[in-house]
Order: sequence, then C-alpha cells, then structure tokens
Amino acid sequence: MEIHIRLLLCVAAMFLLSQSCFAQDTQVRFGTDVPQDVVEIYERGLDWLASNQRPEGSWNDGDNGPGITGLCVMAFLASGEDPNFGPYSENIRRAVRSMIRTQQEATGFFGGGGHGSMYHHGFAMLGMSEVYGVLDEDTLWDGDTNTDGRRSIGESLELAVRATITSQKNNQWNAWRYSPEASDADTSVSGAVLMGLLAARNAGVKVPDEGIDKALEYFRSMTTNRGEVGYSGIGGGGSNNLKSIAALVFAIGKRKNLEEYKAVLERVTGNLEVDEYSYPEYYRYYTAQALFQGDFESWNKWNLKTARQLKELQGDDGSFQSQHGTAYGTSMSLLAMALNYRFLPIYER
Repeated sequence: MEIHIRLLLCVAAMFLLSQSCFAQDTQVRFGTDVPQDVVEIYERGLDWLASNQRPEGSWNDGDNGPGITGLCVMAFLASGEDPNFGPYSENIRRAVRSMIRTQQEATGFFGGGGHGSMYHHGFAMLGMSEVYGVLDEDTLWDGDTNTDGRRSIGESLELAVRATITSQKNNQWNAWRYSPEASDADTSVSGAVLMGLLAARNAGVKVPDEGIDKALEYFRSMTTNRGEVGYSGIGGGGSNNLKSIAALVFAIGKRKNLEEYKAVLERVTGNLEVDEYSYPEYYRYYTAQALFQGDFESWNKWNLKTARQLKELQGDDGSFQSQHGTAYGTSMSLLAMALNYRFLPIYER
C-alpha cells in the first residue's frame, strides 16, 4: 500500500511539473496575460496611427515613406488585429497598397517617391513579409480606383528580395548601406535589410541561402570576442543599438552557436539598466527582440522597465514623439511592446 501511495504521489508531482512547464511554455510562445498597462498603451497608439494615416495609405509626419509604413503595418498586426475584418483592416490594406506603389517596378527597390534609403527598403520588406499570407489579397485593391502599380504581396516580395540580393552582390562587404548601389556597408542599415530578408524567407518566399549566410558572416566579422560591434569598421566599441541588432540577427539567423553571439548577448543582457539617449525608439525596438530571443528572464525585466517608460512618454493623444516624426516614434514604441502579444511570425522563439 505504501509503495502504491508513493507511486501515486510521484505521478501526481510529475503531472503538476509538466503542467507548470507547459503553462510557462505557452506563456512564452503565445503571450498570455498581457499586462493591462501594455494593452492600454497599445490601443491608444493604434488609435493615433489609424486617425493620422493619409488617404493613400502612408503617414505624412517627419520622416515618411515605405519603411515607416511597413513599421506601422507591423504595429497593427502585432497585437492580433484581424487584417481582413478587424477595425483596422482598411488601414492595413491602404498601407500595403501604398508600399507596393512606392516599389520601383524595374528594380524591386522600395524607394519610389524620393525615399531612396535601404532603411526604407528593409523595413518595407519586413512589413510586407509579416502581412503576407494573413491578408486576403482578393480584397487588397477593393475600393481603389487607381490601377497604376498594382501587384500582389507575393510578387512585391519576390521583387524586393531580388533587389536586395542584387545590391548585396555589388557590395564588397556582402552587406548594405544607404543606397542600393553603395559599395560600403554599415551594421545598422544591414540589420534592417537582413531582418527583412529573414522575414521573407520565414514567410515562404525564395531567398538564396548564400545571401543570408554572407550577410551573417559580415556581422560576425564586425563583432569582437568581447561582444563589441562596429558600425562601419570591426569592433570599436559601437553603440548599444548595434549590439542588440547583432544579437537579433544571429538569433533569427540560427547562429546562436557562435562565440560572437554569446559574447554580444552577454553585453546586451548586462546593459538592462542603461538608457540609450541617441535613437531611443530604435534601441527599445531592437533590444526587446534581442532579449526575447536570447534570454527570456532578462526580457521580462526589460519589458517591465520599458512599459513604465512608455506609459510616461505616451502623449495624451496616444502618440509618441521622436526625432524622426510621430509615426516613426509611435510605431517603434508599440513594436517594443509587441512581444507581449507574440502574434508576428518574426517574433517566434
């Protein structure tokens, strides 16, 4: 009898342990129990984005263009908004149409309308990748009487990938700079473009492995064994932004075995109390993702701190100001909180 009781107790303990582990894993993967402060910050921010979108789909505030539009699309999708029937479905469709129309048909570069930066191209490609497969394309052009520049999201992504790889092949560093014709490179622009490529591959678009491998090798070559990441030269004590970017691309690119990744992640997790005063929105955006992919406990601490900061920084109208404009500041700030929801495919661990 005593043996049977002990056996039953062991089985019960194992069951409770497995249930606890399952609950934790579910929370990690699916973002249950989103804090109320985060929900309120997010809802108010989306209301501002929806109210301030231009009729043709972009945001005319500070820096604007396909990259900012792509970030705004991601912000709408990241909390689980239905792009087909939800309250922001028309905002999402208009934004996607806007990005497609800025894409140069001959090259695939998201740089029409004078927005000639690979930053725009990378963030637009990322936004398009996240909406690909979840937006019913039969409705994409509904209500739009302008037939110029129409193409599907899949066609747009294929063109964007082709433009990205062409630019990389013409670059001596196998990476990217501001212009698609540039021969030099930096880790900030390259991070934005590489994340777009990784997201496109994750969405099922054909991306040459060689292109991603060479870009990741570029990041490895720019990272020292002490976890320093250079901007346009190797190491050199680059900003905290660059460390977070490198940690993220290594993680999403499945290079967690690299010593450079381990070193740079250690630097990121060791800076949880540090505030970045140059480009703070950019820093929060990348650091949230880098920590989530690399150290979930550190991400939890970072997330609580960031939620407190953003609650204080959010304007009465729901927006966030930034040196690059309110649409940029609002979308980036929301995306720094988006890992609480974990709906975007690129946020999967």
